[in-house]
Amino acid sequence: MPTATLADRAIIDVSGPDAEHFLQNILTLDLDALRDREARPGALLAPQGKIMFDFLVSRSGENALRLECRADIADDFVRRLTLYRLRAKAEISKQDQPDIAVSWQDDSAASQSDSTVRDSRFLSPVFRHYGAAPVADASEADWHAFRIANGVAESGPDYALSDAFPHDVLLDLMGGVGFKKGCFIGQEVVSRMQHRGTARRRVLLVSAASDLPAPGTDLVSGGKLVGTLGSVSGTTGIAIARIDRVKAALDAGAEITAGDVAITPAIPGWAGFTYPEAASAEDA
Repeated sequence: MPTATLADRAIIDVSGPDAEHFLQNILTLDLDALRDREARPGALLAPQGKIMFDFLVSRSGENALRLECRADIADDFVRRLTLYRLRAKAEISKQDQPDIAVSWQDDSAASQSDSTVRDSRFLSPVFRHYGAAPVADASEADWHAFRIANGVAESGPDYALSDAFPHDVLLDLMGGVGFKKGCFIGQEVVSRMQHRGTARRRVLLVSAASDLPAPGTDLVSGGKLVGTLGSVSGTTGIAIARIDRVKAALDAGAEITAGDVAITPAIPGWAGFTYPEAASAEDA
């Protein structure tokens, strides 16, 4: 059971009689579907529908929720939540130097403690530990290699905040958007993309015969921008790409490159989307 300590993560606690109702009205995911000892992905969007903050949310007690996010955005996230709180009876605070770890590929991790929750983004067993955790025997690089292999994107290494819609990073496919719940910030744009099926940027797995270049490298085919490389682990990586342009390149037998490295794209096995039948009119 590999376990890694995550030093670049933070925890924001939201508690009080109105905590869940307050978050339900602003966040993308449906908290009514959040089970005990489960962590689900979610986002706080700008009114235009792009992701301002991404996180994992889990229950930490009665009328209490735990938001795990990047450490470097935590203070801004607290300020934004406080701005939206208005008169809701909810306390918002960032934990001071929390202990956060992750284990993967072993169901036995589920019995560690009440502060262990299953990360629902993965089909195979992945557990987040808050507080008490097994002894770390793996590195953060090992963890990110596993995350990359599963096609799970996170802001920072894979995309910039305020530059991606939930569909772009597959939040719509991993329980990160509640399409049947009431309104949330940015809902109109996201719902329109869902109902019209207009999402063309998607997360893809990429592989190569040699080491991939640095995150942020453009994916290009026939002189046309196809996407952008995200997290990399040796010869494998994650990219956010225009799947209509990828399909056009594949149909034409054209090479797709990241820098000077030829790459092979693939849809994550768990994802419920396919390449479009034909390239869009824009690319015809």
